[in-house]
Amino acid sequence: MTLAQLRAFLAAYDLGSFTAAAVKLETSQASISELMSRLEQEVGISLFTRGGRRLVPTAAAVELRVHAQQSVTSVDNGLQAMKSIASLEGGVCTFGVMRNAGYYDLSDLVQRFHKRYPNVKVRLVGLNSALVAESIARGELEAGLVVLPVLETGLVVKPLFRDEIFYASTRRNPSKGPMTIEEMSTAKVVLYDAYAGWNDPTRKQIQERAQLNGLTIDPAIEVEHVETALNLVSTGAADTIVCKAVAEGRSFPGNITLVPFAEPLYDTLAIVQREASYLSPATRKIVQLTERTLLAKVASVAKVGSGNKRVS
Repeated sequence: MTLAQLRAFLAAYDLGSFTAAAVKLETSQASISELMSRLEQEVGISLFTRGGRRLVPTAAAVELRVHAQQSVTSVDNGLQAMKSIASLEGGVCTFGVMRNAGYYDLSDLVQRFHKRYPNVKVRLVGLNSALVAESIARGELEAGLVVLPVLETGLVVKPLFRDEIFYASTRRNPSKGPMTIEEMSTAKVVLYDAYAGWNDPTRKQIQERAQLNGLTIDPAIEVEHVETALNLVSTGAADTIVCKAVAEGRSFPGNITLVPFAEPLYDTLAIVQREASYLSPATRKIVQLTERTLLAKVASVAKVGSGNKRVS
């Protein structure tokens, strides 16, 4: 069994004809037919039912396809790895980050990366975590930093650390103690990431908790950016939720009090990439830089809640 046979088999399987497979692989129909004939002799089983205008895969072909794809992908990744040894002198790095990455000391990520690897082109996309994960699954981005949970189908997820979520308000009396989901369901709240809506990972956790208790969270106001939400909270217009990293930000309004949830709520930050994908050397480097930056941030983020006067 050869790599050429497996490539021909996959092309014929996906396209439904030897002629189309030949066009894709830039060879002749006779060559594809010969490769398939030899492969069938090798395994001793027919792989396609020939007849009509399209090839029909047999049960054996369906079984073989997964393994053939893994083999071809593995070889292609190995070849790419060898070709990429010196590719940090060029190429393109594509990486996605969740919208609030700046609060985790990642606002200058591109500048620091570009300073080290000036010949690498960088495409850094900042979106809601749900959209970053979708872009990676579609192959538009190589990897990204997201907040969990996201749809993990076709993705490899590497959790890094958790960041606690607090209820933020200027109106709620801190003496009432931790925030419950029941109390939040009756409060006037402003939520951010309006475009992603309830697909936003943090919102999704809130929604699931409410549903388990037969409740709903209905925001009075929805905006796109956390800064806009905090400005509204500081005026007393509504309450919101924020993670510790945002609360540590220099622009966080001083009159806002943070209250933990009775059942602690966390954002889990993670690096994600597609399954069986090969990260280019440049993207591997930006992933490593991101991980180092986040781990350095963990200690300072952990201090919020015990040493910050806003936390009650």
